[in-house]
Amino acid sequence: PPLSLPSALPVAPLLFMAKPLLSLPGLAPLGIIVSQKLFPAPPVPVKSTVDSALVSTIADSTRIARTSDSGVISPLDRSRSQADSEKSRLAEAKPETLSVVTPKAIYHFTPLGAAPLDVVLNDYHVMPKASNKNVTLGRAHAPLLSYALLRGRDTLRLDQIEFKVDATAISANPGIAFSTDVHGAHVTITYGFSSDGYLANVHGSIKGLDSTTVLLIHLHQGLPFVEADSADDLHSLAYVAKPLHEDAHSVPFTKLDSLAPTVERDSLAWVASKNKYFLVALIATPPGKPFEAAVFTRGPHEQKAVSSADALILQPLTQNGEFAFDVYSGPQEWRRLHQMGRNLEHVNPYGSFLRPVVQPFATIVMQVVLWIHDRLKINYGWVLIIFGITIRLLLWPLNQGAMRNSLKLQRIQPQLQEIQKKYKSNPEKLQSEMSKLYREHGMSPFTPLAGCLPMLIPMPVLFALYFVFQNTIEFRGVSFLWLPDLSQRDPFFILPALMGISMYVLSWISLRSAPPNPQAKTMAYIFPVLMDVLFLRHAAGTNLQQATPNIAHLPHQWNSAA
Repeated sequence: PPLSLPSALPVAPLLFMAKPLLSLPGLAPLGIIVSQKLFPAPPVPVKSTVDSALVSTIADSTRIARTSDSGVISPLDRSRSQADSEKSRLAEAKPETLSVVTPKAIYHFTPLGAAPLDVVLNDYHVMPKASNKNVTLGRAHAPLLSYALLRGRDTLRLDQIEFKVDATAISANPGIAFSTDVHGAHVTITYGFSSDGYLANVHGSIKGLDSTTVLLIHLHQGLPFVEADSADDLHSLAYVAKPLHEDAHSVPFTKLDSLAPTVERDSLAWVASKNKYFLVALIATPPGKPFEAAVFTRGPHEQKAVSSADALILQPLTQNGEFAFDVYSGPQEWRRLHQMGRNLEHVNPYGSFLRPVVQPFATIVMQVVLWIHDRLKINYGWVLIIFGITIRLLLWPLNQGAMRNSLKLQRIQPQLQEIQKKYKSNPEKLQSEMSKLYREHGMSPFTPLAGCLPMLIPMPVLFALYFVFQNTIEFRGVSFLWLPDLSQRDPFFILPALMGISMYVLSWISLRSAPPNPQAKTMAYIFPVLMDVLFLRHAAGTNLQQATPNIAHLPHQWNSAA
């Protein structure tokens, strides 16, 4: 339901009370963490663009896709024992494997169902680096994806039908094609690959079935764990759906209901399965139709740690019995995804309910970071330092004015408190005396708000920095100074310590030139410790981005206080 807020809030007093905290650059991430807990993003409304009976059939198909051994099946309730039996059967089966080698990826196919088993990425290794294993997109004992055909209330499973390699149907190099005859229909599925190999163009033709037949594409289990911090990778597991006329939205595995599937009924441009740094995205392309629905199902026998989930995607056949879509299997490189179009670079929807504000700044941040790296040809650690100092310099005029107003207000606090105490029973006289005091010191009653507004303006930028640097694959495996990997936590906790110390020094400089304030003094001790605890296990790149502006801000803070 939409979030309801009071029509009026005492903004100015709250901002004035929080002024010492707003001057701390580290408050932005804390605000993000707290706001996401207090105000989670509302669920995306489900649109009824697809017949509800058909969607119900699709949902039923997800419950039985792993429980039947026959070629044609009818909707039945899934039982745990049948699912376990099917998993055992798949684990024991060892179908023939065909390989397609491209410059950046190796695809393994099985003729059983004419589907890819997994994709091996040549340029990326499982972390830590010592493992010396390439990243493989796909889980053990399950294909990366599989196909079925929905005919009325019956489902024809193609993953249990042996296909033959059809050399006459190959139209791309490299490429591979499969064909078979089943239940009076001739089925052909071809794969053509882009020059680098990350993108596969899938085209299918089904002759002999009526045009109401629907293709079901089954994404199995999700992507594997390939990071050194498996807990962080587990938290990132999600499916992402992009409706044709709306922004992409994420469906984390942890949010899936253990009893009922999550159904997306809108027409979809693409559906992706992702972990922290990699994804497999299915993108509807002509001559195929858009995806008409997607059903997300939590894996069986999962309690607190949801490590697997399935997706079933619906694509109606054309009048000629064709279907088509692209499969992107590769890294979440912002520039590559942006060039592909269709907002695929938004596979990580940033900002929760603040997304309309944060997302544009996140795009700018990524463009600037990549531009600095390309032009200067330096390590990404130095890029983060240069970027942090640049942000601090750009915000210097705002911070300068805000701090001066803050110091002025702190100096007249004793007089303001005396006036409030003296005229508390006479509001008109109280307002008059306060206005007089403000004029005597070159201020106005709006000075508290004017002092806070400059600090609120850069907040979207700070939010964007926090989100972007959490999922930037360009930092993955990059060493810097004593840091073995910018995408992992600091092994010696030096950066979190520097961030906490710099925050404390900034507060100390501000407080030493202001009248005594017990509350502000207490926060000067508590807040840095709190931020250290929150960021202790965050990626080193994120901590570097937080600590650098703090340290760069010290001279300015000292000068302003003086």
